[in-house]
Amino acid sequence: MKAILTVEDLRVAWPGGQAVLDGVSLSLAAGRLTGIIGPSGGGKSTLCLAAAGIIPRLLPAEVQGRILLDGQNLADLTLPEIAARVGIVFQDPETQLFLPRVLNELAFGPENLALPVPEIWERIGRVARDTGCEELLDANPNELSGGQQQIVALAAVLAMQPRVLILDEVTAQLDPESCRRIQDIIAALLDRGTAVLMVEHNLDQLALAHELYCLRNGRLEAVPGQVDAAWLARVYGESP
Repeated sequence: MKAILTVEDLRVAWPGGQAVLDGVSLSLAAGRLTGIIGPSGGGKSTLCLAAAGIIPRLLPAEVQGRILLDGQNLADLTLPEIAARVGIVFQDPETQLFLPRVLNELAFGPENLALPVPEIWERIGRVARDTGCEELLDANPNELSGGQQQIVALAAVLAMQPRVLILDEVTAQLDPESCRRIQDIIAALLDRGTAVLMVEHNLDQLALAHELYCLRNGRLEAVPGQVDAAWLARVYGESP
């Protein structure tokens, strides 16, 4: 299956520091979920930020290797060009929500793509239905629960209709019901051909994963078919 986004021998180091990622390679294909687990500090968020083009454009770092998006080197694309095809949602939704109404949040991305107004409204309606936040459109995001904020942050990214969706521990602070809603949204996205990279600590949240990796000490390794408590203890130092 042809990859949409390919990471080739990626090495990332913060200025003056040691490598955070050391030779990471993986591919994200349409309709497939790639899951990544691993201990804190292992490089998971750094990988997400690099794959979304945020490193090194907004967060300066020393980068070696290549990331290809539809065969184009990410280094040759502008951040808006990348954002139109690669969406990222972080663990803390408050870092992504800054407008007075949910409606404004959903419209922000399509407006910045300079889409026609009818298409913007069509996208807002569709993503609100798909994510179940239709009744929240007039709400102030700051007044929503954590689970609702995360759904809105996800919906705002999906309004851009990204071909690749990167989820960096988005369920870490959510209640079980919100986690189930996000799982349902991911399943629908996979059916539509979106490539998804999902970083998690909880293996249960990666039940839909087609490929599963562990990232620790900057290196990527395949997760064994049978994961037991002993393996998890070696990875995390204790069960996650």
